[in-house]
Amino acid sequence: MINWLRDDHQNPAICVGDTSLPINIRRHARAKRLTMRLAPDGSEVRVTLPTWGRTADALSFAKARTQWLATQLAKVPQRVAIVDGQQISYRGNSLRIEWDASLGRKPVLQAAVLRIGGPAEGLEGRVRRWLEAEALRLCSQDLAYYCDRADLPCPSLRLSRAQRRWGSCSGDRRTGRCIRINWRLVMAPDHVRRSVVAHEVAHLVHFDHSPAFHALLEDLFEGPLTAADGWLKRDGRTLYAAFG
Repeated sequence: MINWLRDDHQNPAICVGDTSLPINIRRHARAKRLTMRLAPDGSEVRVTLPTWGRTADALSFAKARTQWLATQLAKVPQRVAIVDGQQISYRGNSLRIEWDASLGRKPVLQAAVLRIGGPAEGLEGRVRRWLEAEALRLCSQDLAYYCDRADLPCPSLRLSRAQRRWGSCSGDRRTGRCIRINWRLVMAPDHVRRSVVAHEVAHLVHFDHSPAFHALLEDLFEGPLTAADGWLKRDGRTLYAAFG
């Protein structure tokens, strides 16, 4: 059952089955039309509209697409609890968490097992910090590799916790370039993560998606881009099942 829950402009929401989804209305100077997305974790509906757009139009737009929201909500992966014995993804492979309070707090990777100790209450945070450190290590290597292939100096690298974007490139020669990569890509297969880093390195030369950009990306990346892009479109949302 889908119905409109609240239509006041202060706290608008849509009810999809037993789930109340708040509507986050965003105005963007470059937006030319209304667009709508469901947050990757299914926590809210995001409607973007031009700066001159009306809130009432955004609400009507969302209301007219409730069936689409129900379909998208059904695709959201079930939340994964980080506990002893839980399987998580690491570089596209399954990794089992082995927790023992008597072990050290710092996670230790042994084959397909991540052994970790410390109090149970902070287990998720420790595992997440380990994954983020691994993401930074691997992406730093990727960035150095692709910058060398492109004959470019390495820009600064930062991890992103974006809800939808996998990577971004910002700055200029005067202020310094910075590449941001979503830390969750450490859970994806290596070729997927590397394709995103290669994509952002290509943006250091072509800050668009022109034919020249795509030609450079094809030259930089060592694998089939269609396979990497297809994985992200098909399975990218599964990376949000843990560490909400």
